[in-house]
Amino acid sequence: MDMARRDTPAPSRNESIPTSATLVIGIGNELRGDDGVGFFVARGLKKLLDEPVGILESSGEGTELIDLWSGAALVVAVAAVYSGAEPGTIFQFELPGDDIPKALFPRHSTHAFGILDAIELGRALGNLPARMIIYGIEGRSYEAGAALSEEVARSALEI
Repeated sequence: MDMARRDTPAPSRNESIPTSATLVIGIGNELRGDDGVGFFVARGLKKLLDEPVGILESSGEGTELIDLWSGAALVVAVAAVYSGAEPGTIFQFELPGDDIPKALFPRHSTHAFGILDAIELGRALGNLPARMIIYGIEGRSYEAGAALSEEVARSALEI
């Protein structure tokens, strides 16, 4: 992606995304420490990008994700993960192709249907983008009210 300055706002969650568009979805909960890393990345990109890229934020509820990515040609999703790796470790997966370990994206929210479930259902329904890139950043703290940890914020800038 070209990282030129962006002066026009990204589409809101209610605007439609053209079929040929690239969509970035920051996933998480900014009120739970490192779980907010997806929002951090999305908000940073909104300030930088100068191309037709939709940038949205989502809690990660699976049916919402399917709705958001419907019609997009390329989806880039960013979320916190918890695997026991060093905080700030970046995991990258691309669909079609890669298998995503279910243990990386545990359901530590109130949602019983998360991103991996959305991918499986989207695949079954024929409603997956032609290409998806999923970044997971290993978090340190998911405590309510905590800020992003230094390692996670630093890694988010590398994506």
